[in-house]
Amino acid sequence: MPIKIPNDLPAAAILEKEHIFIMDSDRAYSQDIRPLRLLILNLMPVKQVTETQLLRLLGNTPLQVEVDFIYTESYVPTHTSQDYLTEFYGTFAEVRHKKYDGFIITGAPVEQMPFEDVAYWEEVSEIMEWSKSHVYSTFHICWGAQAGLYYHYGIPKYDVAPKIFGVYRHHLCQQNEPLFRGFDDEFYVPHSRHTEIRKEDIEKVDELTILAESDDEAGVYAIANLEQRQFFITGHAEYDPLSLKQEYDRDMAAGMPNVNVPKNYYPDDDPARLPVVRWRSVANLLFSNWLNYYVYQETPYELDSLCRYQDNI
Repeated sequence: MPIKIPNDLPAAAILEKEHIFIMDSDRAYSQDIRPLRLLILNLMPVKQVTETQLLRLLGNTPLQVEVDFIYTESYVPTHTSQDYLTEFYGTFAEVRHKKYDGFIITGAPVEQMPFEDVAYWEEVSEIMEWSKSHVYSTFHICWGAQAGLYYHYGIPKYDVAPKIFGVYRHHLCQQNEPLFRGFDDEFYVPHSRHTEIRKEDIEKVDELTILAESDDEAGVYAIANLEQRQFFITGHAEYDPLSLKQEYDRDMAAGMPNVNVPKNYYPDDDPARLPVVRWRSVANLLFSNWLNYYVYQETPYELDSLCRYQDNI
């Protein structure tokens, strides 16, 4: 089944070339199907890149998915035009009365700042609180995961040096967990971050379960409050094959100190060679499992009946 996206969204042309089945808003209205309704809070500076990465994965399932995008009003990104945001995005104020089957909070390039110093922290905090009563399952990515763990459970983040940068081997910590159904015993995921959350802090919170972690220095990878269907993913399974290369090339061109070659990425660690993609199947399974097991199979048909928490908003 297709993923429904706004008419003329630039990501559509890329996805069509990859044979990802999409439909625009006009065609979707003629379908007599109750699609899954997803909301994406896109905190990345270049919105189109992250849109395409996520839509590629959300569209690779037999489910019909309808996506709304929002950005923060308290800080307008400088790498995406206001015209683009006006055409394809909404604000929290415009969707706060709605209910959603699923919600994705992306990463953001603010990880080295204290949470309270981030320009849009109060707004993101309000959105995360709202999600408890208006969303059936929430999927947090990278900084979004750190922000969610801090806001909901008080778990801090810590600076790391050097940067955790590369493609790292992981293993499962829980057997028969639906989110990782079909995964191999070992699997690889990209990471790119200057901060970490620590296992000992997570283990102090009874509601949280560590689902997967790195065999190397990337640490904890997937954490969940399974009862409330909240997932916190510290890596970037959604990354394109060249995402780490682009980050590495950017940092080298900017003359940043101590820029390391991404680990387990280039053959023989040679940046002159094309990277090896080891995480494509991981990304597709991760997102399709989340949609299937934690959104589609359990969400109420009538979203207005969604009331996991008392609605005080």
